[in-house]
Amino acid sequence: MNHTTPPTRLQSVDLLRGAIMVLMVIDHVRCYTGQPPGGPEPAIFFTRWVTHFCAPVFCFFAGTAAFFYGKKQPDQRKLTSFLFTRGLLLVILELTLVRFFWAFNVDYSEFIFIGILWMLGWSMMGMALLVRLKPLTVGIIGLAIILLQQLFGLLPKAFPSSFQEPFGRFWEFIYSSGLKGPPNVAILYVIVPWIGVMAAGYGFGLILQMEPARRRRICLQIGVGAIAAFIIGGSTRIALGIPDADDTRPFIYRLLDQRKYPASTWYLLMTLGPAIALIPYAEKARGWLARVLTTIGRVPLFYYLLHIPLIHLSALLVNFMQYGITGQEWYGIAPFSAVPPEYKWSLGLLYLVFFIDVVILYVASRWYAGYKQAHPEKRWLTYL
Repeated sequence: MNHTTPPTRLQSVDLLRGAIMVLMVIDHVRCYTGQPPGGPEPAIFFTRWVTHFCAPVFCFFAGTAAFFYGKKQPDQRKLTSFLFTRGLLLVILELTLVRFFWAFNVDYSEFIFIGILWMLGWSMMGMALLVRLKPLTVGIIGLAIILLQQLFGLLPKAFPSSFQEPFGRFWEFIYSSGLKGPPNVAILYVIVPWIGVMAAGYGFGLILQMEPARRRRICLQIGVGAIAAFIIGGSTRIALGIPDADDTRPFIYRLLDQRKYPASTWYLLMTLGPAIALIPYAEKARGWLARVLTTIGRVPLFYYLLHIPLIHLSALLVNFMQYGITGQEWYGIAPFSAVPPEYKWSLGLLYLVFFIDVVILYVASRWYAGYKQAHPEKRWLTYL
């Protein structure tokens, strides 16, 4: 009996990826509003928290997409070449177009932002080497990196103190170790543990090619198991006073406020567990919302590159309509904006702009998805 299905594109992956791409817009609109990234007020806290799913789920499914690309492209050299060149493209885009879109300036002496495309790009280039191994081996390596990531933080301490500072300028790109990185460089997304997340997603492709009933059962087991591990382990840490015994916030805040930079194991359990558990339901999803999310999930890079300048321009327009000024000077080092308190947006306005921008992004994504499907002969479209 054959226990696998043909390596076709899975709706569940596209739908869930589309969902987190939509959620991502909430946080990136927030960057231009003056609203903080979380806080004691429930509405602000959960406005930020719900977007925590974006980077882990996207990185994980990028690994899964690489697995299925390899199934359709059995020539390993072509898979390796594709991953390396696409990863290099993402790094270049991060430092050029994306940097400009965020801030609308090209003054690199003032500020350089190391964001998610940088992390995805270097992780893909690393995957170009790992895919020479069996998918199960790659998945195990990925899980090991996630679980043992703190060992990367100890490595710099093995060097003499005189060497730690120059070493830190490089190592802070790999894993945050408390060393001094390059000046005027904001490093949000380090390589570890994210390359482990992508590698785990690549190995996860073995499960997604199983026959549907078995696939759904295993996804539920993994997803619910990860959620349970997070709740039990996170609750135990809080009871023991880890990481901060003096934190007086309500229990739910302390449990959900896990470290993202760099992404802790608890953070990844909290975000990837629900996503994996939702796969069986995403496979069966129907209706207009499922179609919208699936369309967006099929063209993630196009959507990503478009959403930042759209949000930035929306912010300038809203500021002008409200105050008669664009406020561009507040966004010179966006996404770390400096909006004066008197010009801060309300959460209602934030969500209104989010909704309008998502509608525009969907219309553009639908057009591009159709264009891409109609022109399979244009190989460059596989990169966008």
